[in-house]
Amino acid sequence: MSTSKPRPRLMLVTPRVVDPGALSFRLMQAFAGGDVAAVLLRLAPADDRTLTERVKQLAAPVQAQDVALVVETSSTQVVSRGGADGIHLAEGTAGIAEIRASLRNERILGVGGLRSRHDAMDAGEAGVDYVVFGEPRPDGSLPPLPAVIERASWWAEIFETPCVAYAPDAACVPALVETGAEFVALGDWVFAEDVDIRAAVAEADAAITAHMARKAAR
Repeated sequence: MSTSKPRPRLMLVTPRVVDPGALSFRLMQAFAGGDVAAVLLRLAPADDRTLTERVKQLAAPVQAQDVALVVETSSTQVVSRGGADGIHLAEGTAGIAEIRASLRNERILGVGGLRSRHDAMDAGEAGVDYVVFGEPRPDGSLPPLPAVIERASWWAEIFETPCVAYAPDAACVPALVETGAEFVALGDWVFAEDVDIRAAVAEADAAITAHMARKAAR
């Protein structure tokens, strides 16, 4: 791993959101726990007008904390009218070129649902701003952690486009930090009612701090 890489940062992946107000409160708690770079906002199904309003209600408070708001959608209008910082495509490389052209370089474009190394390389060549490894599959199942570690480590060592390593639980965070991924995503488990979200973010942030201390000592 290159010692010149910056400190990894955290991304929060929300559950499917219906009530932006309740989520905003939880997010402010999370931001108090440590260094969060971005929120990946996942919205419950609704018409575009309703989706846009949900994004609007979250964009200002999130961005006021110097945190980027990226929305899982294929609608550039929902993102632009809602004032979000970017789009996340959850289902692989389909539509990347068209959306990249529509967004130009004004907003972030990220992609998940990458089934192979070839898919990831295609996404990078298409001009995405980050790729995600390890997030839940459409059926809710998760790829094996060793496979996610291998894929994130491979990408982080070779490619300049940042990658996000998805943590399905708190115990996985330290191993994913060690991959060299620029971001570690805390899945929607962190928003569960029985989870102290501030403490969970603080624990993940501490894992990153420990990783950087080990790097400095080498």
